[in-house]
Amino acid sequence: MARPAFDTLRALAIASQATGFILIITLETLMGDAARPWQGWTLAAMVAAALWIALVRLYRRNRARKAMARRLADDDGDAD
Repeated sequence: MARPAFDTLRALAIASQATGFILIITLETLMGDAARPWQGWTLAAMVAAALWIALVRLYRRNRARKAMARRLADDDGDAD
């Protein structure tokens, strides 16, 4: 099975991580030490987004694997 040229989940992961790091740096620049709790929440959101993307990727991979197995089983059944 050919992989698509553009992986939406990969782009979403890169964008969310880049946005999070930019926000963390911006918070530090604007707020100084008062930014620590906000940076923690930002980091937690980044980790949650990464886990969500990983789960979606796993779900899609398993769904594709099951569809391929179903197609192979159908092809084997037609050969008889």
